[in-house]
Amino acid sequence: MNLVLIILDSQRQDHVGAYGNPWIRTPHLDAFAAESVRFSRAYPESLPTLPVRRALHTGARVFPFRGHRAYKGDFVGAAGWGPIEEERTTLAELLQAQGYRTAFVTDTYHQFKPSKNFHRGFDEWIWIRGQENDRYKSGPPVRRDQLAALMPVPPEDDPRLAHFLTEYLRNNAYRMTEADYYPARVFSEASRWLWDNQDAEAFLLVVDSFDPHEPWDPPDHYRRLYDPDDDVENIIQSLYGPIGKRLTRRQVKRLQANYAGEVTMVDRWFGYLMETLRNSGRLEDTVVAVISDHGHNIGLEPGDKGLISKQGHPITRGVADLVMMLRHPRGEAAGTACHSLAYNFDLTTTMLALAGIEPHPEMEGIDLWPVVRGEAAGRDYVSIGWNATITVIDQDWWYNDSVWGEAPLLHRLAEDADLRVNVAAEYPRVVEEMRRRMLADAGGAIPDLLQDYKVELGCTPYVDNVEP
Repeated sequence: MNLVLIILDSQRQDHVGAYGNPWIRTPHLDAFAAESVRFSRAYPESLPTLPVRRALHTGARVFPFRGHRAYKGDFVGAAGWGPIEEERTTLAELLQAQGYRTAFVTDTYHQFKPSKNFHRGFDEWIWIRGQENDRYKSGPPVRRDQLAALMPVPPEDDPRLAHFLTEYLRNNAYRMTEADYYPARVFSEASRWLWDNQDAEAFLLVVDSFDPHEPWDPPDHYRRLYDPDDDVENIIQSLYGPIGKRLTRRQVKRLQANYAGEVTMVDRWFGYLMETLRNSGRLEDTVVAVISDHGHNIGLEPGDKGLISKQGHPITRGVADLVMMLRHPRGEAAGTACHSLAYNFDLTTTMLALAGIEPHPEMEGIDLWPVVRGEAAGRDYVSIGWNATITVIDQDWWYNDSVWGEAPLLHRLAEDADLRVNVAAEYPRVVEEMRRRMLADAGGAIPDLLQDYKVELGCTPYVDNVEP
């Protein structure tokens, strides 16, 4: 049995038609859902980008981030943001040892920064250069007026964001057609690999698309599907905080349309890869999984809480609810939904089980296929670690707090699906039980290193002594 794992960065669950959105245009993901089991309550065990990928590649937890340290050449200071541990066996290494041909196609540049090793175990790995702050192209500075027209704040108010966007614009100055955009390049390269490796008796292909991560700059024809007018600045970057008075409603609408357009562009090229699998005949003997690492707040109310950002507190459903779908080559469970709680790294174990391969002893995921079949119960709860914040979710409650219990948010899901009403003061025993679960998942104690992280709005801390 072949395995294809597709990761989409910043793909909100509520921006896929198959998850109930009536207006987003995701025909290829919707068609995939009709042939797959769709998980509605899948969550990351830790966030953001690199901790998620560590969990997916190793099938094991990253929280509570013991042993974390900063690395030269990387500006991100999030707990757990680092390479895969030397002693861990990755999915690719495990399958490679079983005779699988392994390949990795991605534009998620964080995995290739100095000291990173996410391409371990792959026979071929293809890094599509130039996303975000990738040090790909040098050249003259971008004019301030160019930056100001694309940023949600003046460039001088956020020099680091201005630097990111400068690098990104330099990296992508060559673009002429849609084929030059990242989703087209990533999924086209993955398709090429499939055609070039038709002789493989068994293979693992991991396709990791950084889009629809910001900057949200799809070709205009995608944006115009959701906002046809050209009467406002074309803001393509996140605020990384509350909207407040920094953006008008009209500017927020344009930003949301750019995000939706990016989602539809990713969907189109995901469909291109699926068509390659179908035309090559490999869908008949291949398990295909699609998962997002997290979402992103884009000012959609009431759920986004006035934010254009992603953050650990208050964590929102727009950030935490994952897209996760799994297609069995024989059509088992096609078009169904599984509403049991699941972790992202459970997908790793489940794919191995469907291929008939024992997971490595250190892999901590559960096989979800018996849960899908109704033969086993799912998880009682899940927990999400993000720096010094924690979220614990069970069938009834959503708890979000600092790891020391300084800022408890508790929501009863049956009555408050958008997480608007904090009832922590009314249910102290529920808070106590959620904290007990958090401590159990942390191994009984919170490591001292998390003292260095604050509970605050925004994406994640930067390392001040690292060049931006």
